[in-house]
Amino acid sequence: MSKLQASISSSPLIAILRGLSPKSAEGIGKALYQSGFRMIEVPLNREYALESIEILAHHLPEDCIVGAGTVLTTDDVEAVKAVGGQLIVSPNANPKVISRTRELSMISLPGIATPTEAFNAIEAGAHGLKIFPASSYGFDHLKALTTVLPQNIPLVAVGGITLNNYPQWLSAGAQAAGIGGDLFKADDSLSDIKQRLSAHF
Repeated sequence: MSKLQASISSSPLIAILRGLSPKSAEGIGKALYQSGFRMIEVPLNREYALESIEILAHHLPEDCIVGAGTVLTTDDVEAVKAVGGQLIVSPNANPKVISRTRELSMISLPGIATPTEAFNAIEAGAHGLKIFPASSYGFDHLKALTTVLPQNIPLVAVGGITLNNYPQWLSAGAQAAGIGGDLFKADDSLSDIKQRLSAHF
């Protein structure tokens, strides 16, 4: 069982923290961990993302996989590795990014929408596949993908996933789901996050 699969078996949810600030990273990360989250992604297309990833990576237990989203280049991969990140999530399936992620012993989770993209990503070495944006394609598209994709490659639904509807995506065949704006917004305080988590977990 891969590290990604082991993490998903512990919790099928990925917290996507777009706009997380370094000053709140440790507190929010620990609150998520205590609520059961074992994967945290900080998208790189916001300021201070790498600083926040470094704080999370060094203050959360080893069984929590921390990494970056919106990873578009091999330079991005190397920058995430340098601050202690383990997870590389992309909106697309760039073979060079996937390959470099594997070379650095990190976890590759590229974005796909079609069977062609999915199998190309798998051939390039992806550990899992992110169907994105999931809500644009819907449950039937997800179910169709699961009939042809290898069962040992986790399929993660991202895009339009909420704290209320994620169980439906898991029932439709996703092994995991990434929750972004419905879980965290850049101006949220630690108390906001704790209140939201206590209402759902």
